Amino acid sequence: MPADVVFTNASVFLPQGSAPVDTVATRANRITDMSLGVDRDLVGDRTEVIDLRGATLLPGFIDAHVHPVAAGMAALRCDLSTLPHDRSGYRTAIAEYAAAHPDEKVVAGSGWYGDAFESGFPLAADIDDVVADRPVVLSSHDGHGVWTNSRALELAGIDSDTPDPAGGRIARDADGRPTGMLFESAADLANRLMPAATPAFLRDALLEAQRRLHAVGVTGWQDAGVGIPAFGLTDILSTYLDADVAGELTARVVGALWWTADAGMSQLDEILARRAAAGHSRFTATTVKVMQDGICENCTAAMLTPYQGAAETDLTGMSFIDPAELSDITTRLAAERFQIHMHAVGDRAVRECLDALEAAILSNRGFDGRHQIAHLDVVDPADISRFGELGVIANIQALWARRDSEIVERKLPLLGPEREPWHFPFGSLHRSGARLAMGSDWPVTDPNPLWAIHTAVHRTGTRADPHAIGDGVFDTPLQAQQAIDLRTALEAYTAGSAYANHDDDRGVIAVGKIADLVALDTDVFAADDIGTVGVALTMVDGAIVHRL
Repeated sequence: MPADVVFTNASVFLPQGSAPVDTVATRANRITDMSLGVDRDLVGDRTEVIDLRGATLLPGFIDAHVHPVAAGMAALRCDLSTLPHDRSGYRTAIAEYAAAHPDEKVVAGSGWYGDAFESGFPLAADIDDVVADRPVVLSSHDGHGVWTNSRALELAGIDSDTPDPAGGRIARDADGRPTGMLFESAADLANRLMPAATPAFLRDALLEAQRRLHAVGVTGWQDAGVGIPAFGLTDILSTYLDADVAGELTARVVGALWWTADAGMSQLDEILARRAAAGHSRFTATTVKVMQDGICENCTAAMLTPYQGAAETDLTGMSFIDPAELSDITTRLAAERFQIHMHAVGDRAVRECLDALEAAILSNRGFDGRHQIAHLDVVDPADISRFGELGVIANIQALWARRDSEIVERKLPLLGPEREPWHFPFGSLHRSGARLAMGSDWPVTDPNPLWAIHTAVHRTGTRADPHAIGDGVFDTPLQAQQAIDLRTALEAYTAGSAYANHDDDRGVIAVGKIADLVALDTDVFAADDIGTVGVALTMVDGAIVHRL
């Protein structure tokens, strides 16, 4: 029977040990034939034959940890994420956006990097002479802090007497006055100033993000926080449900429902109801996201030993949930047959999450939870082997593992030389038997899988990335012993992430599998800089959703 599409003269990425092929045919939504050369029986009047001329054909990339609606919102607001790391450039962009949107009551945006500022963080004074009549609320690129102007501080009621909220911190000067930086949950004080995003705006944001993800070869993802109170987001469950029902969602998406740290077990009934509301077609909500700490750069990541060079000599970061309570939460969630997706950056948070997941796994034997811990900036060597032993997925964001200026100047000094060898320990995790999945954490960093794969393999930045800035970022690896090979990195972003999404029908090229495919513009195995390789075509469920 003729195929719908035939890819030929392709360098086909196959599971290890497979017989070589250079031709892959699809019909409806499945891969139907694989061969060396084109079988003429596959080609009919309506068959499209695509000659890849030696370029690589991959399974579709699946982003195991991403925030697409937030990224789409950023693209539609004051978007600083594409700019060089420069205070003057940020100020100009903010002024231009404010002038072009005079009716917006709050100038909202995101995407700034701290290394653009002398102290590592911006100040209200950096905006006040640019926009003074309206509040300005700008999320950092990592979503763990908000930069405001003085008008926003005033309207939010933040002054010298305002206490730090639980799980957050208000940056202050030597006299105790707020500087304009709000960390973690303190950002909520300013985010409340923003008018609620309309359903139409959220839908536009999701579809814009989907378009951009398809353009870099992403065919599905796990949204790592449906209901997350970060990036200025409101609840987006209905955004996904409405897009799914309307047939606008072309990607396959798993939603990780947000667990509010201070709400405890009282929220479980609502979580169960939210899961039941999903599952129409391409969107399910079978996962719960639990956030256990912050990030190293602002000293909110939970560490086993104090940060070095921090203002407070005994500072070890924040564990957002007491470890005993965390184990109770994970055990109950697993009993309800939820996959658990945990955020852990510091080595103490990683250990607390592993302990909690171990309790959940032992209490729920027989449940194929495929639980995962994301980020893993620092892992104590004693905990490396526990991932493989417990079957906990290491969900890695590889683009960060390079010597850019923000890492070198702001992060590594806080970690110190003893912890640095265990900074993003992908190689050690892989060698110990851990299963890897890979994601971008977009809009924290760029969603292009090939940029992240380059860094995972070389532990350097790709020259395609404008945010790869700093001496040695392109030629001095960040802990070279923690690199992984190209096959392992590609498998992490395809089969590994498909496994994490409980989607065993995707992630590999084989007859009978779903036709989620990505055609590159060259052979990725021949590329010196993997990040410069482009995506020529993306296919989801047998339909072409992006083509150059």
